[in-house]
Order: sequence, then C-alpha cells, then structure tokens
Amino acid sequence: MNAPLRSRSENERSPRRLIFVNRYYRPDLSATSQMLTDLAESLGARGYAVEVVCSRQLYDAPGARLPAEAVLDGVRVHRVATTRFGRVRLIGRAIDYVSFYVAASWAVWRRLGRGDTLIVKTDPPMFASLAAPLVRLRGAVLINWLQDVFPEVASRLGANPLPGWLDALLRRWRNATLCAAAANVVIGERMREHLISCGVSAAQIAVIDNWADDRIEPRAAAASTLRRSRGLAGRFVIGYSGNLGRAHEIDTLIGAAKRLGDDASFAFLMIGGGAKMSALRTEVACGALNGFVFLPYQPREELADSLAAADVHLVSLLPDLEGLIVPSKLFGILAAGRPCVFIGDSRGEVARILGQSACGFVVQPGDAAGLVAAIRTLRDDPEECRAMGGRARAAYLERYSRDAAVLRWLRVLDSDAFAGSAPSGLEHLQIDEQFVGGAHSAIVEAGVSIEKSPAHEVQVHEHRPGA
Repeated sequence: MNAPLRSRSENERSPRRLIFVNRYYRPDLSATSQMLTDLAESLGARGYAVEVVCSRQLYDAPGARLPAEAVLDGVRVHRVATTRFGRVRLIGRAIDYVSFYVAASWAVWRRLGRGDTLIVKTDPPMFASLAAPLVRLRGAVLINWLQDVFPEVASRLGANPLPGWLDALLRRWRNATLCAAAANVVIGERMREHLISCGVSAAQIAVIDNWADDRIEPRAAAASTLRRSRGLAGRFVIGYSGNLGRAHEIDTLIGAAKRLGDDASFAFLMIGGGAKMSALRTEVACGALNGFVFLPYQPREELADSLAAADVHLVSLLPDLEGLIVPSKLFGILAAGRPCVFIGDSRGEVARILGQSACGFVVQPGDAAGLVAAIRTLRDDPEECRAMGGRARAAYLERYSRDAAVLRWLRVLDSDAFAGSAPSGLEHLQIDEQFVGGAHSAIVEAGVSIEKSPAHEVQVHEHRPGA
C-alpha cells in the first residue's frame, strides 16, 4: 500500500499567498469561472491570501468592461486589458488569447513573490508553460489545475490549425511544464490516466472532482417557478443546462425527439448556449422538432429552481474526448437530486459516476431508440425516477460537494511539495474522515440510502445501426 500524503506539522506551516490565473471570474457564469470563484472564496475564508488574475470580459459578452481592480468577498481580483474579438471566429479568439498571455504574464510577474503559489487553469491553454519560468525566477510554486487537455482537445475535434511539428513541440513543452509542477490537479480518473501516459508521475497528480453551487438543493418539480412560467406543468420534462458546444453530441437527442414526434406529454427544456445549441435551435426553427423550450444561462442564484424544472437531465460528451474533458454540469444535476441520462462512452468518467451511484442511464452516441427507452422508463416509473434522484443527491453529499473538494485542495496545498521536497502520494488523496462521517450522518438523517442493489446498476444501451 502506498503511503498517504504527509501534511506538514503546525510549526512547519507558513502563510502563503495563492494567485489564480483564468480568463474569467465572477460575475461571469461560465463553468470555469464558477469553479474558480467557489474555490478562491473558500480558501480565502480559511485564512489564505487569495488573488485572481483574469480578463475584463465575460464569456458570452466579450465587449464587457469589468473594473480593473476589485475585492470580492475577500478575494483581490486583478483584471487585465485584452482585445475583445470574442469566440465567433478562430482568428479573433487567437488574438484574444495572445493579448491575455502578454497582459496576464506581466500581471503575474509584478505580483508573484517568493513562497507564493501560482495556480493556473487551462483557459487560455498553455498559459502555465509561459508562467513556469516566472515561477522559477520568483522562487514560487506552480500548480496546474486542468479542466481540459490542450492541444489534444483541438486535435480530436478537428479544429487544430497547427502543423504537426508545432503541435508535437507544444505537447513536449506542455508535458515538461506538468512534470516540473509541484502538483497537477485533474478532474477525473481518465484525465489522470492520460497525464500518466504523457510521462507525468502519478505522485504529481491529484484527482479533485468538480462540484456544484452549494445553494442547489432538491425540490419538487411542481415547486419550480420556471417550470410553471413556461407552461410545462403536467409534462415530463427532459432538461439540459449549460454549454452545448463542439465537444458535445446532439444527433442522438435530435433522433430521440423525432421518434417522440408529437407526443405532447414530453418537453425538452434547453438552458445555456454554445455552437451546437445554436444548431439545435435551427433544427427546431425549421419545424423538424417539437416540444422544445430554449432559455439563456440562468443566474447562479436561480440554478436550484431551473434544475428542478426538469424531471431528468441530459449530459453528453464525444467519446474521443474522454480523458480530456469532464462535463461539470453533471454535479449540478446530482446536487439537484435528479437522474441523468449520459450520451457518451460507457467506459467514460460520467458513466463511471452514474454506475457507482446508480442514478442514471448511459446511452451510446447514435442510439436514439435507447435514449427514448430511458426517457420513457423514467416517465412510466415515477417512483424509480425519484429513487434515482435520491441516490444522485446522496452521491453529491458524499463525494462531489464543494466542501469535499475544498478539503482535497487543502491537502494538496498542505503537502510536502510546498516544503521544498518532491510531492508524494498526491494520487491517493482522501476526504477527511470526520467530514465523511458528518456527510454520511446528514444523508442518513435525510432518509436516503447510499447503498445500491444489482437491480439499480446503470443500464448501457449499445448502439445498433438502424435501431
């Protein structure tokens, strides 16, 4: 058995400043911004001096001009000026990236001091490789917080404009940065496996799952204000909440909607944005699909209500992107106590979570009939639908809450890696036993069992052409 991560004793500890880098931060509503906001504020509340370097833009509003400096709930925010072409065209996005690289590097150089910890997310990609020399020169410490893996994502989406030699060079540079970091925090086991295949030591990798807004709690669908306001009462509502972009799959959803045809007992509530959300809107506008309601991203304080509006939620991911991306929308679904149908690889990260928690179905991409069968099963068996929702909430409380993630982060930040020695045992992070006991007690008090029987194992529908 490998030795557990060793924490430093009280007299070894010294206060450190944490500086995060990501293009977006509060009040932006993108997933990376929300994760960063939660973690930065939680660590600030625990005594760390926390700063964030980000842009002045919003994910869906590149023309936004947020103030250059702010202190938000104890977090000091430095917003750098960049170009504002936005995400519509690749060349404009590339220019925005370059301007952020320059401005954020200068901001980091000015603020970073000896003993500080720089925590770099992956938007924009490759920033950690630019920052690594600055970290060494300043005598600081680098942590990579990977929400995705570039340039692999771009290559597998067929959107990598780089020549082969340059792509290979960037991967070697990226891998060297990962190997030189004090720690690399990834958001799934498959991503951990991918980094190991790139030559990163397992001892330098910590798996810390994403989480959801802790204000999200289960509530009855009939209690949802959004559901009532959109005339969805009395219908079985299939929801999607978040980005529906190039990494996701919509053909199976379109096929299922066509099979359901004019059955007015079903409705699709699509909340969010993205390239494929726009494509789906076009399909509906052409009259090919019925029963769809589209809404923009909802404010964080309204997420509990909007997630409660659906009886079941969809998550999708292209199988080629397993190990490179984990859809964070899953954790809001678990927190809301709703079953989930995942359209993707049955061996993937989301499928693993659903299988362990017995709170949903997995449908292979292209299996529209399988998706319809899963939806009808949940509609026709409301008791099992509610039971799956209860198991989803139990799983969230046990492992996927913000408190659980913060405890894991504290163990990373309190490890030997920050006392000048090599990181050790990061791959075996565990939740604090006292926390687990408290979470389990809360689950039991709520009358929810976290055990599952073989009858509640996740169901996998294999794709059969023509099905």
